[in-house]
Amino acid sequence: MPAIPSFGGLRGRTNRVGPPAPPISVPLSAYVVDCGVYVDGERLPGRWTHIDAVAEVRRRAEGFVWIGLHEPDERQIQGVAETFGLHELAVEDAVNAHQRPKLERYEDNLFMVLKTVRYVEHESPTTANEIVETGEIMAFLGADYVVTVRHGKHSALHQLRNELEAAPDRLRAGPAAVLHAIADHVVDTYLAVTDAFENDIDEIEKAVFAPRSPVSAEQMYLMKREILELRRAVMPLANPLRRLAEGCSPLVPDQVRSYFRDVDDHLTTVSERVSSFDELLTTLVDATLAKITLQQNTDMRKITSWAAIIAVPTMVVGVYGMNFENMPELRWRFGYPVVMIVIFFACIVLYRIFRKNRWL
Repeated sequence: MPAIPSFGGLRGRTNRVGPPAPPISVPLSAYVVDCGVYVDGERLPGRWTHIDAVAEVRRRAEGFVWIGLHEPDERQIQGVAETFGLHELAVEDAVNAHQRPKLERYEDNLFMVLKTVRYVEHESPTTANEIVETGEIMAFLGADYVVTVRHGKHSALHQLRNELEAAPDRLRAGPAAVLHAIADHVVDTYLAVTDAFENDIDEIEKAVFAPRSPVSAEQMYLMKREILELRRAVMPLANPLRRLAEGCSPLVPDQVRSYFRDVDDHLTTVSERVSSFDELLTTLVDATLAKITLQQNTDMRKITSWAAIIAVPTMVVGVYGMNFENMPELRWRFGYPVVMIVIFFACIVLYRIFRKNRWL
């Protein structure tokens, strides 16, 4: 079994006298999830480093290497980049992440970025703080290798690798078959997320148009933000898939190209659904704001009505609170009861008027 080397080291300044400290190395297994050699659709047994794997494939003049990395830094990926001859700009994108879905063509390889999404489980969309979580998968495609770099905990490809290894006919098509499987897996995830998102939107829609609904404008804007996050993952991927389906590179053989067309069709379905969700949420946001405005108007009517009712005794008491001596009602025996009765009936009349007009 080949030995697993380590790469990179930390260099720094020191004030100590004596020999410098040895560099701190990072083991290959710290960021390499898996490295396999595939010949005629079958995986060769044993553990491989990227150096030994490439040497074996090129010695045989057949097969390819699939190496998967998880969130490597620039120092860790440098050895892999030098072995496979990856372009420095693409390597920088793979390390920094937060890229838009895209496809870039270099001299002897392709670099593709795909956004992964995961539906975050929650009790109700009216109380959720997050609905969609995103990650990234970067893929370097060459004539005899495919290098995948993942960012995010939910974008694992272990299950996908097992499925491909159980179907040697697919792997015989070469590295492009792996790229297709990754793209197909990502788009299938989009479909699953949009299905779950549709259920949330249906629940939100029922709540918005229900009386005394608990949906706030802030929650509607959260839903709008989450659908925007999903839209940023889905929409830009259409052009890269279309280019792969049209044969932008000889690295994608004709037999794989037709499968990319199928993935593109599925992505079109997802894009249409995301656009419809966006439009529906815009309508629901408008409906929510209109409902809030109507509720505010209703509250203002109630406040105004009670203020008018309270104004009657306030006015009467204010009149008889004046310190004038020549006020005949002040010394009348039935003055107080009559004033109280008049105030009571005036308030009752105003209350009935406001109730009739549905202000109260």
